[in-house]
Amino acid sequence: MRIISGKHRGRVLASFQGAEIRPTSDRVKESLFSILSARIAGARVLDLFCGSGALGLECLSRGAKEVIFNDLSRESLALLKKNLALLKEQAIVQNYDFETCLKRAEGKFDIIFIDPPYAQQYCERALTLIYERQLLEEGGLVVYESERVAEVSPRGMVLQDERSYGRTKLFFFGREEV
Repeated sequence: MRIISGKHRGRVLASFQGAEIRPTSDRVKESLFSILSARIAGARVLDLFCGSGALGLECLSRGAKEVIFNDLSRESLALLKKNLALLKEQAIVQNYDFETCLKRAEGKFDIIFIDPPYAQQYCERALTLIYERQLLEEGGLVVYESERVAEVSPRGMVLQDERSYGRTKLFFFGREEV
C-alpha cells in the first residue's frame, strides 16, 4: 500500500497482515482520486471507517486542509497512527462506531468516505445521519465503497455516479439540491 500522489507520493504505508482487512487497492485508489482530484486541495474530509488510513492519508498528501479519521478497531487506529507518524502528518483520530462519530461530528465536510467491512451494510443509515445532521457541504461528495449494488434512496441524498472495479463498487452521493 502506497501514497499515489502529492507531497508523499510513492511512500509505502504500513498495512495489515492477513486477509481479514481489505484495504482499497491501488488500482481503485488511482481511479477514485482521479475522479476526486479537483476537490481535495483545501478540503475538509471525514474517513469514517478509516482502517489503515490510506484514503485520508492520500487526501492529506494532496493538500486537504483537515482529515478526521474514525474507526471502531483499536488495531486499525494503531496502524493509522503509525502511518501518520511515518508521514509526519497531524490529524484528528477518533475511536467511535460510525453512528456515534456522525452524531458527534461538528461542521461540514467536502468529502466523506464510507468504506465499511464488505459484509456490513451501513450505507443507508450513514447517509441518513449525514443528511439529518447536515454534515455535507454544498457540492460535497460521500464516497461509499462496497461489493454490492447500493440500493438505497435516503431522504435528501442522491446517487450522482457509480463505478465498478472488479468486485469493488464505488458510489458517489451528493446532497439533493432543492
